[in-house]
Amino acid sequence: MSADSLPRSRSLPEGALHGLSFQQLLLLAFLMIAGLLGVSSLRALHTLEQLMVQSRLGATQATALNAAAQSLNQRGQALERSARQSLVLRDATLRRSFNDMTGEAQALLEKLQGGGLPQDLADQWTRRLETVKALLDAPPERALENERRVADEFAALEVLHTVIAQAVQDVNDQRNKALEARVEDSRRSVTHQVVGAIVLALTLALALGIWLARPFKRLENAIRRLGENQLDEAVVVSGPDDMRRVGQQLEWLRLRLLELDADKARFLRHVSHELKTPLAALREGVALLQDGVTGELTAGQREIAQILHHNTLVLQNEIEALLRFNAAAFEARQLQRRDTPLLALLESQVEAQRLQWQARGLRVLAEGPELTVAVDPDKIASAVSNLLSNAIRFSPKGGTVRLLLSRHPGTVRIDVTDQGPGVASADRDLIFEPFYRGERQPDDAVRGTGIGLSIVHEYIVAHGGRVQLVDEGVHSFFRIELPHAS
Repeated sequence: MSADSLPRSRSLPEGALHGLSFQQLLLLAFLMIAGLLGVSSLRALHTLEQLMVQSRLGATQATALNAAAQSLNQRGQALERSARQSLVLRDATLRRSFNDMTGEAQALLEKLQGGGLPQDLADQWTRRLETVKALLDAPPERALENERRVADEFAALEVLHTVIAQAVQDVNDQRNKALEARVEDSRRSVTHQVVGAIVLALTLALALGIWLARPFKRLENAIRRLGENQLDEAVVVSGPDDMRRVGQQLEWLRLRLLELDADKARFLRHVSHELKTPLAALREGVALLQDGVTGELTAGQREIAQILHHNTLVLQNEIEALLRFNAAAFEARQLQRRDTPLLALLESQVEAQRLQWQARGLRVLAEGPELTVAVDPDKIASAVSNLLSNAIRFSPKGGTVRLLLSRHPGTVRIDVTDQGPGVASADRDLIFEPFYRGERQPDDAVRGTGIGLSIVHEYIVAHGGRVQLVDEGVHSFFRIELPHAS
């Protein structure tokens, strides 16, 4: 099977963003967040620009109104001089000058009205000026009396100019307060917009991050299941296009591993049948020779038959060890984890081998705190059993074997110590290799097959841990370390 012939029988879920890669989706998410923050920034800048324009316009209007009020006051003084001279001298030129200045004053008054001057003040000023005009048009014989009245009217206008100036100042103050209120409202609005945009951007980033992280979680779970040889569940990864392609590759890998496991099982069955059957026939033939079925054997022939018998037993043990190791390596990838009290597991293994260590007069202790770890109890029990059996085998009679359980940051340790001769320096690097037997073998024990420590190594590594030989002075011991969430 090739990568181009991936399984098509199970369609992957289609989404609105089907066809986009993870990189494209990440860029899209960045652009969305950047666009959101950019729009908020532009709106804030637009609001600030409007406030600056309004501030400049307000300052210009205030300056213009103050200038108009001051000019109106100056026009009032000029009008008074021109009116009194015209009234006394009865000069037409002075009267035309008065009329011209009156028009200018009216224009200033209209400008002030446009800027917000109260209507009643403008009407008072107009009425006062109309009264002055009427006095100027009175008969000449009343000139002296009218001059006093004109002076009174202009005195009233002078007071009115002060009131108008104050009114203009009040208008400017109101506009300043209104502008300050708009500035404060705009500040609150911009603050709410910016805070809302930031919160929305963070929410969007978090939501997109979680949504984009889901395919990685599915990939992680799929890889973990493949690593633990849990091949019964199909690998389905949805999300970005490149993630789905990786999921299809993992599904192809799962099917390929299923084929390889099936091939291995067939091979082991074939080896078991093809080797055990002729070996059994060979053993039977050697037994017949030893029993003298074909005739009495000479001393030399009997010695040869004995050698053949011994080697057939050795060969049978080697074949069975090979099958056991391959079965253990296969089973190591099929963990059935559950919460397991480790101290109770150690004590059960000590009890299971009670006859062996009592026969040698040993003392075997299981010590440590009560710890519960998610492991495959059968495989951890098999690993501990192998190490305990090895320690019993190499311990001197009357010695002590300890199984010490302890917890450390992120790990749980199981130390198996004995008082035996330890491992030779030449054997340390090869001690976990299959079928390797060390130099130091006990004199009163049957030679081992060399697969016990290899099986221990397979089971512990399958759990994500490690087993190692630790030197402690003249002695050495085996240590198992299993990952554990402290």
